Amino acid sequence: MLMKRRNAAVKVARELFALEKAIDAALIQAAELSAVMPMATAEANLSAVVIQDAFERSAATFAALAQARRCVIETHHCLDDTKVRIGLKTLAFGDDEKVPPSGALETVEPAERRAA
Repeated sequence: MLMKRRNAAVKVARELFALEKAIDAALIQAAELSAVMPMATAEANLSAVVIQDAFERSAATFAALAQARRCVIETHHCLDDTKVRIGLKTLAFGDDEKVPPSGALETVEPAERRAA
């Protein structure tokens, strides 16, 4: 019985992590689109008015994805609680990297500096 629960939890965790990764990829893509629109408008020597509606839609898409990310994180927390309730308290998923303490800020160096 415990093995069936463990196997089910592994399947759910695998899909949860895939969803988290997909949402993050979509957030990155939405941010890149929002960033390139004003640059392209300036390069084409066009008024900001020309792209404003599309820019606002792109920004709304980013906001919706940010909300989706919050929902999937809440799902993650609920599933952690469920794991304990069904007797899988010691089962761990994901990588071995520790979560930084609450409020801790981490400085991320740009990739081009790390490569140098």
